[in-house]
Amino acid sequence: MKKHIPLLGLLGLLALGCNESSRQVSEADQEAALAADSANLQPALQQISASSLLGHTSTLASDAFEGRAPGSVGEDSTVAYLTRHFKQLGLQPGNADGSYVQKVPMFGYTPTPKATINANGRNIQLSFPNDYVALTRRYAPSAEVNNSDMVFVGYGVVAPEYGWDDYKGLDVKGKTIVMLVSDPPVPDANNPEQLDSTIFGGKAMTYYGRWTYKYEIAAEKGAAAAIIIHETGPAGYPYEVISGSHSREGFEIITPDKNMNRAEVEAWITEPKAREIFTALGRDFDELKQAAISKDFKPVPLKATASFNIKNELREVQSQNVIAKLEGSDPELKDEYVVYTAHWDHLGKDPSLQGDQVYNGALDNATGTAGLLELAKAFSQMETKPKRSILFLAVTAEEKGLLGSKYYASSPLYPLEKTVAVINMDVLNAYGPTEDVVVVGFGNSTLEDVLAQEAKSQNRRIVPEATPETGSFYRSDHFEFAKQGVPALYASSGVVAHNQPADYVKQWKQRYTANDYHKLSDEVRDDWNLEGAVEDLQLFLRVGYRVANTEKYPEWKDGTEFKAKREETLSKSAASK
Repeated sequence: MKKHIPLLGLLGLLALGCNESSRQVSEADQEAALAADSANLQPALQQISASSLLGHTSTLASDAFEGRAPGSVGEDSTVAYLTRHFKQLGLQPGNADGSYVQKVPMFGYTPTPKATINANGRNIQLSFPNDYVALTRRYAPSAEVNNSDMVFVGYGVVAPEYGWDDYKGLDVKGKTIVMLVSDPPVPDANNPEQLDSTIFGGKAMTYYGRWTYKYEIAAEKGAAAAIIIHETGPAGYPYEVISGSHSREGFEIITPDKNMNRAEVEAWITEPKAREIFTALGRDFDELKQAAISKDFKPVPLKATASFNIKNELREVQSQNVIAKLEGSDPELKDEYVVYTAHWDHLGKDPSLQGDQVYNGALDNATGTAGLLELAKAFSQMETKPKRSILFLAVTAEEKGLLGSKYYASSPLYPLEKTVAVINMDVLNAYGPTEDVVVVGFGNSTLEDVLAQEAKSQNRRIVPEATPETGSFYRSDHFEFAKQGVPALYASSGVVAHNQPADYVKQWKQRYTANDYHKLSDEVRDDWNLEGAVEDLQLFLRVGYRVANTEKYPEWKDGTEFKAKREETLSKSAASK
């Protein structure tokens, strides 16, 4: 990689660990750099305001945008709104074809499922969507599974690095597998009250715990159907999030084989209904859960069969990522990129409902999209632009499985080996300033070292997320970039609010998750305090600015699953030059 020596402030040098032997910076140079950075940053920081953020959020979350569902009139309004504002800011089109959009080929599917479980000769009817949801991601008008033998496969994990295989060689082709949610919570042999941190990250979820992985391994094993038993605690969200998302139109990227490599049926079932089924089979659900946390667990054939019949209403959808570019000021570095991401989509409108029909998605994620516009405005007002280029990427279909970011990461408009960092925003702070900053996926990359240094300028500190077991790192758009090796930062407001009780933020977030998350009630509220969101956006601006100007690329830290991919990508890029 070619070396470049930019003018950096002392904070940037400390944050990114410059090698003093290769670059001597005098005290006078440091002071001059700090002064230049401050003069450049301050006007930009002041561009970000709570009133402007609220204005964008209120518009995007209004009923007129109909919940911003991909493939709807709400998408048309959202894309037009973002494009108009990017143009007004003087940002360049992000697509080389001269447009501000990247087409994302998807199909919409609206499933109408029927399901029956025959347990020991007793037919157990399942009510959709109260007891279960079922869908097929195959691009087909229907899916059918008849009298498929059911097998309980514990957590459904095959992880050679941990010596873990929940299948133990059992052929599950054509069968219906039943799996528990999340990672196996393996207790520490020396302290059974704690989880073993050497297996599946201990308390922190790994990708093996994500539903996406569980369906991927089911398809790889040839299962006809895969059922995940939903439990609110391990999942980190209530069943209503599942039923709300998958009882209406879903989306998937169209692959060349029309997704025929997926399992015929992918389903979730509630814990109470699962317990009913296991009881009818003479099985103790809790005993099976306990057995499944051992690597010696063997799959348990059940004296039951599953039948599914799904009618699929299909339509092809050309959805859109929206992207704008601020070209870097350095002739040699401007073809390297720092990317800010936020998903613009939400759950749309449900005409079958009485009264309110719009899932406005105000916090999730009109706030993040509004924040993207605020950052674009701030960067565009800088007198001296960053050395590297900045991309502002509003992605589609995050709520449908990170599809917009997945498509961009697999078909990037700019080379991923020259994409030095991704900074993601998903649900901004509406409860006021905090003393700390939460890093989701703490310990993953040197980006959080930059974040920590910049947070000091706000008299704040960084802290790990309180519930890494919910796998939040794998549930937002930065993850699709991380899977391709690009260093990614996902941070949010902290847990200690200024001038509030110690548990104020915890209680606030619990209320939001229980009452508003993915519900009709996620709307703009009069009691919001967006000053904390402003502070966070100013911090994200500082981090992106430092990364865009420093010589050293951010890196994944040792032990992270993405480090090898990044090193392979950069090595291949260097070899091709």
